[in-house]
Amino acid sequence: MKILVVDDEQDIRTLFEQRFRKEIRSQEMEFVFAFSGEEALVCLEEMRHETVLILSDINMPGMSGLALLGKIKQSYKVPPPVVMMITAYGNAENLKAAQELGADDFLTKPIDFSALKEKLKTKY
Repeated sequence: MKILVVDDEQDIRTLFEQRFRKEIRSQEMEFVFAFSGEEALVCLEEMRHETVLILSDINMPGMSGLALLGKIKQSYKVPPPVVMMITAYGNAENLKAAQELGADDFLTKPIDFSALKEKLKTKY
């Protein structure tokens, strides 16, 4: 499963590589990282339909995660990638906006990696 992680915080890469070390080594999961919404769109274009799941931060400079979500859901329809939004601010406004734009799930920071792993293994 190829997963695109979009977050403006560079240390997110290290966190995912540490927490998913076993899944990466066994090639069960492959992570690609983009550090802006604009970079994520370039990655998606290059990977075409390889990406199964996108984990995107909502609050990023430049293109926000919500703007990115809108572009993804508009441009990638067949098959549509699953998009999980991640934010440090688990407020109702962001949740509603993400749901209206077609987000498939919503996570809050700090990420509970055990729960995320379980969700990825059972749902995707």
